[in-house]
Amino acid sequence: MMNKNTVLGWATLIMIIMGLILIALGAFRYDDVAGWGFVAVGVGFFANAWVFNALKGRV
Repeated sequence: MMNKNTVLGWATLIMIIMGLILIALGAFRYDDVAGWGFVAVGVGFFANAWVFNALKGRV
């Protein structure tokens, strides 16, 4: 059975992986302005993962 901390840990891991994928897409796949959007969204995923990691143990 997964408790709240385990769910937040998995959510953090998934968001870090998705952030890395989005940043890689923006850096290597798209050379125009769309690449900057992918990188910005990837950094936003990192920020959300940081918040989820900070909530672990407090919820």
